[in-house]
Amino acid sequence: MSQSKDEIVKYLDYLTATWTRVVESEVEPIDQATELIFESCKNGGRFYVFGSGHSHMIAEEIYIRAGGLAYVKGILPPELMLHEMPKKSTYLERLDGYSESILKLYKVEAGDTLMVVSNSGRNNIPVEMCLKAKKLGAKVIALTSMAHSTNVSSRHTSGKNIYEIADVTIDSHAPMGDAAYRIEGVDADLGPTSDFTCIGIAQAIIIGVITRLKEANVEIPVFKSSNLDGADEYNDFLFDN
Repeated sequence: MSQSKDEIVKYLDYLTATWTRVVESEVEPIDQATELIFESCKNGGRFYVFGSGHSHMIAEEIYIRAGGLAYVKGILPPELMLHEMPKKSTYLERLDGYSESILKLYKVEAGDTLMVVSNSGRNNIPVEMCLKAKKLGAKVIALTSMAHSTNVSSRHTSGKNIYEIADVTIDSHAPMGDAAYRIEGVDADLGPTSDFTCIGIAQAIIIGVITRLKEANVEIPVFKSSNLDGADEYNDFLFDN
């Protein structure tokens, strides 16, 4: 086996080991999260998902997705993603007061559930998203790296990281700094895992919520792939309703 193939296998094993820790430790908090979301969906609320920087991919993954629940609302302001300018989202994520405007814009209210995804869980916008959403009466789920978040101080004036605010916290099991895979002779941490585990966790949440809706005989609006015949009309109906 070539050196590159050997390293690829080692990294895939590294991912498998990381995911195994999620499976062994996070089923209970994932199920607790599905209960909060189920209650929101059952009672006419919404499930909002927010992340900035690379964490926005988790929100995008379960929003208007084939096999995705139509109750999901992604909070995806472009200025907090990475495609406009490399460091823009980093600077904006550390501003005070921005989250309150975002929550108003997306009409988050009592009865909704908000999942905030942040690897470090320490920056102003994700912390404020949790604080302000709870003040509005929404339930809050934190999806974060506990290895990172418990070893850094908050950048918000509250002094809290998101796991200290949320009703339910799910650990992504990403290492501190996210990238931690090492190749001999390369002086850098490689192979971040947070998006890998967080996307799996987010999809597991959707499966859990749909299962609860089924058990309660509640209508389950699920998007189909737009590349299937007849799917456009079906999806348009979900959008309009």
